[in-house]
Amino acid sequence: MTRNRVRLSGGAGWQTDFRRRTTGRAPRSAMEIATVRRVLNHTLTELKRAIDRHAVAAAADLYALAWQQAAGAPPSETRQQRALLQSYKEILASRRWQEAERLQASSAPSAPPSRPGRTTAAPPRPPSASRAEKPKPVRSSQQQDRTKKTVASRARPVPAAAAATPAAAERPSRPAQPALLETARLYETATGLRPLLEETAKAGATTSWPLIRKRLPGLGRLHPDDESVILWLVDEDRQEGEPLLSALVTTGNRQMHPRFPVIAEHLGLPCGTNTAQQQTTWSYEVLKVHQHWRHRRQ
Repeated sequence: MTRNRVRLSGGAGWQTDFRRRTTGRAPRSAMEIATVRRVLNHTLTELKRAIDRHAVAAAADLYALAWQQAAGAPPSETRQQRALLQSYKEILASRRWQEAERLQASSAPSAPPSRPGRTTAAPPRPPSASRAEKPKPVRSSQQQDRTKKTVASRARPVPAAAAATPAAAERPSRPAQPALLETARLYETATGLRPLLEETAKAGATTSWPLIRKRLPGLGRLHPDDESVILWLVDEDRQEGEPLLSALVTTGNRQMHPRFPVIAEHLGLPCGTNTAQQQTTWSYEVLKVHQHWRHRRQ
């Protein structure tokens, strides 16, 4: 039985953190969700005004603030607001907006030049004092021989094999894991990833994180735990009865991602306890995703 279990990358520790960052959070009441929506709508209104008057700095600050506020409620409760944020993101990333940003940066008043103060130059040193030679001490012949032997022993080259320790040569340098993203950034990434996975489902294909990074500009390498949370956020936003789009994110050889069973179980889809059951559940979910989105309007 142990041999049939799926090996989860990173051990079981990531599952505890995954529960804490997703379903382990305190549920929001209807009044709290309504407050989040009201505050977020106000921020979106101010963001639209800043975009209309081409206030670059104010728009950037309001855009970041809006994502922080959107992260205060489940994605399914702020679907309309996040779609509006995506449209504003396209405006802020457009070439016209970047030109306006450069113009405003170039026309900004520069800092006033500081008044030159009085500087007192140090008096020049007399050449006789700087070039004065110290008297050389007189050494005996025995002291000179000892000095030559010491210099010769220090000048011996050290072999390259002895310089590098065996432990350092055998251990290749591992790339450091990226830092965990903030909650607002996770929500923003999940909102941009969902349309891409919908396109993948309509094409009857699968994808992987390296391919996703090529399709989403500005998305760098993510921590594996952040990848799991983002996929959970994508499917938390699904309509009732829709299959899991996270099933389409596979490994490099188009096989089930090892973290899919845990993500699916936290979304209400039990996958079983052994490899055969999990593979069957995953294959059937991929088939349902392709059939569901194949008949949706383009």
